[in-house]
Amino acid sequence: MKGDVVLSPSGEEVVLVDVGQRVLHDDPVIRVWEVALEPGETHAWHLHHNPYVVLSVEGSEGRMDWLDGSEPRFVHEHRGGHVYRPVSPVHRLTNIGTTSYRNRLVELKDLGENLPEPLDVRHDDVGVRTVVDRSLDLEGPHVLVALDAEDVRLHPGGPCRFDGEWFVVELAYLSR
Repeated sequence: MKGDVVLSPSGEEVVLVDVGQRVLHDDPVIRVWEVALEPGETHAWHLHHNPYVVLSVEGSEGRMDWLDGSEPRFVHEHRGGHVYRPVSPVHRLTNIGTTSYRNRLVELKDLGENLPEPLDVRHDDVGVRTVVDRSLDLEGPHVLVALDAEDVRLHPGGPCRFDGEWFVVELAYLSR
């Protein structure tokens, strides 16, 4: 969490920042952050205590560096892209591309901070799709995230109308 101090392999003290830059939604089940990086900008060292889903709103090339010195991970984010990640070691993200990068990071608190030990689930337990201008009847809980607005909500299931482009994140593990 923000303000925690960890030691690098060389013994240097590193002060962690939050996993995102701004909270857009927070309830007992999920917390949704925004991360926005201009070309060359870095989101400093942070640690995820919850499994999470990254939903890309604006894509760019990125580099994830690990505090333990492991090989960096290079990522290409594109609008509408998404990835589920379990809790991970301390890392930072740098926008190494030429365009702005912006995402919505959905922390799954039910799988992390709400438990004595974080729990990982299968990738199909957290399904993501994008929809545009349509109605759906959703089975079970879903996280709804607008791509072109700051509208984020937890939907219990049932009928739902989507105007514009939305991420629909199915939390299938909550229905089992």
